[in-house]
Amino acid sequence: METQNKEVAALVEKITGLQAAIAKLPSLSPCPEVDALFTDLVTACVPPCPVDVTKLGPEAQAMREGLIRLCSTAEGKLEAHYADMLAAFDNPLDHLHRFPYYSNYINLSKLEYELLARYVPGCVAPARVAFVGSGPLPFTSLVLAARHLPGTMFDNYDLCDAANQRAKKLVRADKDVGARMSFHTADVADLTQELRAYGVVFLAALVGMAAEEKADVIAHLGRHMTDGAALVVRSAHGARGFLYPIVDPEDVARGGFEVLAVYHPDDEVVNSVIVARKVDTQAIGLQQNGRARAPGAAPVVSPPCKCCKMEANALEKREVFATTATGLSV
Repeated sequence: METQNKEVAALVEKITGLQAAIAKLPSLSPCPEVDALFTDLVTACVPPCPVDVTKLGPEAQAMREGLIRLCSTAEGKLEAHYADMLAAFDNPLDHLHRFPYYSNYINLSKLEYELLARYVPGCVAPARVAFVGSGPLPFTSLVLAARHLPGTMFDNYDLCDAANQRAKKLVRADKDVGARMSFHTADVADLTQELRAYGVVFLAALVGMAAEEKADVIAHLGRHMTDGAALVVRSAHGARGFLYPIVDPEDVARGGFEVLAVYHPDDEVVNSVIVARKVDTQAIGLQQNGRARAPGAAPVVSPPCKCCKMEANALEKREVFATTATGLSV
């Protein structure tokens, strides 16, 4: 225990120093100094550590909250920078690998798709998907559309119109993906009837950075999503909670969802993933008889097994075949 306490104290001290250095920067736009500091930050936070950031003292909590907001600003500027760079190519989607965290998004999107196939198989080939907080470089939607959901329409929502205008330029030359991508400037709090159209809703890690804000967003989704639809929430675990907000699965359950799985990666994928299903909360309350799992008491799961990956691949190929057959029959 003493060794763990020393490890946690050393980490908090290091992160505090990095936060102070980042806060002093005149700008968070990509440049060697900014890149070096954030590389050091991610390198410090990704390895396994016994820290529970939700139980740190008030001073450390204030530092963490400020750091997450700095990370959010820097991430937005990084994505905007690369979106502008990619837009200069004839077909921007052919050059996505130039983004420094490209492999992270490839692996995260694949993980989320496999978890959906494993826990919500009825939602593995939805007609429409919403991504809330898509940003100027909507990697998840682009990767899912190109690699996993070839017949799905994607509605991307972001508060920033400039981000959406940048994102539109990225898909202009791809007739398939471009035809299935829509971008909307809107606050998720203003979406009501629209949310009933989606089989799956993805909630970005930085939508609702404070715990109360995140819980409010999830509760709003729970009030307006259709029963049976899936919600994929990005969270963080351990020291990665210095980079992104941590979502309590109980907040997801209280928002009107059955939490099916919580996955904490231990590799270069930074975000944790919570997979949930929208339920009729009244019916769930009546069904609780002591044997059913209480909402929110979902297992912390291991990576999708080979069997689950085979199932996901089979479902994906089936969707490709169905799309192709439909096209040939026209």
